[in-house]
Amino acid sequence: MSASGDGTLPDFARKLINLASPRLGSEGIYATDEFFAPLSRMIEDQPAVFIPDKYDDHGKWMDGWETRRRRNSGHDHCIIRLGIAGRVRGVDIDTSHFTGNYAPAASIEGCLAGNAPHETANWTEVMPAASLGPDAHHYITIQDNRVYDTLRLRIFPDGGIARLRIYGESVQTADMPADTTLELSSVLNGGRVVAYNDSHYGTPWSVLLPDRGINMGDGWETRRRREPGNDWLIIQLGATGIIDRVEVDTGHFKGNFPDRCSIQGALVEGGTDQSVIVQAMFWDEILGEQKLRADDIHEFGGDVLASGGPLSHVRLNIFPDGGVGRFRVFGRRA
Repeated sequence: MSASGDGTLPDFARKLINLASPRLGSEGIYATDEFFAPLSRMIEDQPAVFIPDKYDDHGKWMDGWETRRRRNSGHDHCIIRLGIAGRVRGVDIDTSHFTGNYAPAASIEGCLAGNAPHETANWTEVMPAASLGPDAHHYITIQDNRVYDTLRLRIFPDGGIARLRIYGESVQTADMPADTTLELSSVLNGGRVVAYNDSHYGTPWSVLLPDRGINMGDGWETRRRREPGNDWLIIQLGATGIIDRVEVDTGHFKGNFPDRCSIQGALVEGGTDQSVIVQAMFWDEILGEQKLRADDIHEFGGDVLASGGPLSHVRLNIFPDGGVGRFRVFGRRA
C-alpha cells in the first residue's frame, strides 16, 4: 500500500477504469449507517471537497460516506453494486478532508451476484484489512483474477471515507452474438484503453463510455502541442471483430477539438501492452486523415473505411492535439 499526497499515481490508477464510477451504472445499495454523510457521495466521480462553514441537521457536512461514532464492538460496512463486472487490479481508499473522523482501517470483499440478492452471496476477500491515515489517498494493488460485480467495503470500527475508486478491467459476462453489429469498443462490452501518449485533461477511458460526454471534462484531452507530431490513443476491442463504422465525437470541444483524425488497426496475437505500443506505429491505416468539426459527431463508414480482416486493436490518431469526448467502433464479432 502507498499513501500519496504528492500527486504520484500508480499505473493502475492512470491506465485502468474506475469500475465503481456512477457513469458505468455503479451504485451504493446498502450501508449499516449513513448518519453524517450518505454512501452515494463516496463513489462520485469528482474529487472530494471541503467547505469549512457548511453544516446540516446532523453536524458538519462532509463530502463522502461517514457513519456515527460506534459505542459497541461492531463495525460498519457498505455494499457497492458495480455497473459492469470486472477484475480488480487496484483500489484507492481516499480519506481526503477526514482528519479526526476518518476510518482507521478497511477491507474489501467481493462476489459475482448477478441478479441474486447480496444477502445470499458468497463473499470472497479481495483486500485484507489495511490501516488508513487521515486526509490521504491510499493506493493498494490487488492480485486477484476473479470477476466481481458486487463489493463490500468494511471499515473498522466507524468513521468516514471520502472516495472509493475500484480500478480494474471490465469483463463481458454475456455472450456477444456474431451476426449482430455491436459497439466493440464500449467499456460495457469489455473494451479498454491500452495506452496514450498524453492525457493532460480528462480521463482517457471515458471515451469508451455510453452516451455523450456531459461536459468538456468528460473525455480525453491532450495538452497544446508545441512540437512536431500528433497525439494518439490505443484501444483493445472487447472482442475481435470486422469493423463496419466508427464514430469520433468532439462533443463540448469547441476551441480545442482536433483538426483531423485517422485510425489504424491490427489483429494482435500475444505480446504485452508495451509491445502493442511499439507495433501500433506500423499498423495498417483503416481510416485516412479526416477533417473534424467542433462539438459534433463524425461517422465514418464503408465509403472511407478500409475493409479488411478481423481487428482486435485500433489506434486513434488526432492531429495535432485536442479533445475527443467519445470514440466508438462498431462491427460484428469475428
